[in-house]
Amino acid sequence: MNPIRIIEVKSEIGAGTRGASLGIDAIKIAALDFGSTFFKKYKSIKIPTENKLLLDPVAQVYAKRIKGIFSMLDKVSKEIKKTIEAKGFPIVLAGDHSTAAGTISGLKMAYPKKKLGIIWIDAHADLHSPYTTPSGNMHGMPLAMVLAEDNLDLKVNHPDKTTIEYWEKIKQLGDITPKVHYDDIVFIALRDTESQEDYLIKKNKMKIFAMLEIRRKGVERIAIEALNYLDDCDLIYISFDVDSMDSSISKGTGTPVPNGITEREAGNLCFHLMRNKKVCCFEVVEVNPTLDKENQMAENAFEILSKTVNQLNQRFQIKDED
Repeated sequence: MNPIRIIEVKSEIGAGTRGASLGIDAIKIAALDFGSTFFKKYKSIKIPTENKLLLDPVAQVYAKRIKGIFSMLDKVSKEIKKTIEAKGFPIVLAGDHSTAAGTISGLKMAYPKKKLGIIWIDAHADLHSPYTTPSGNMHGMPLAMVLAEDNLDLKVNHPDKTTIEYWEKIKQLGDITPKVHYDDIVFIALRDTESQEDYLIKKNKMKIFAMLEIRRKGVERIAIEALNYLDDCDLIYISFDVDSMDSSISKGTGTPVPNGITEREAGNLCFHLMRNKKVCCFEVVEVNPTLDKENQMAENAFEILSKTVNQLNQRFQIKDED
């Protein structure tokens, strides 16, 4: 029996631009256009969303829709834990990146005694808190959530009581806090950060593979070095934000950034990372077809996803007939 499980999280309440909830269906359309039976082969679980909140006025300006975000993180974490306990391997397809904190929480709930490493393939660091955010959009906060990081040294905002209450609940999700440590996070293709995030990165000496190093060494070498850096971790989770790719490619995402990796580099990077048997979860986020032409972003995302899962099938010694 194939252990791969597709976890669909069509939530976009953490984003500042509408449309990421449509990303999963856009990837499915891309699969059909390629003549692939990918989404027929693997069992899929759909997480109920809180997207109805998009119709309501924003009450908490420094953590927009934080009550709904907490609900989403709780639901995602429980499904991830359930999937792991059933011997499944979660492949998470999500809308906005805020739900990654739920994925990480679920992994820690399933493996509370194990040391979790994170490979964050993203143009952005996502290290803001309600105390530092310039936008209030919570897809810029998932790593701060799991690090239990407020960054009060650079506080610029004064969140209201409800925001603080739910922020504390998010940090405590699964009764494990922090869920990861700074030493156990690797950034790949990071290139668009704010001063508050730069402060945390420098203070905690976080590991970054920036574009100059990626160009010089190539993605296969970067994959090896990233995995070596996390060698003392028991498990590794990979989160792939499509805006890690260059903005000439990643038009179909909410926050495109120039000078990123190519779709070929992204596919090869994920392929080589997935060869490591410590990798316990893979995630793709932030495809937004409403910002795209001819579904290009979703097609690129599907090719990367397909290449990644093919490598995973080799790990599980399962023949891929697609």
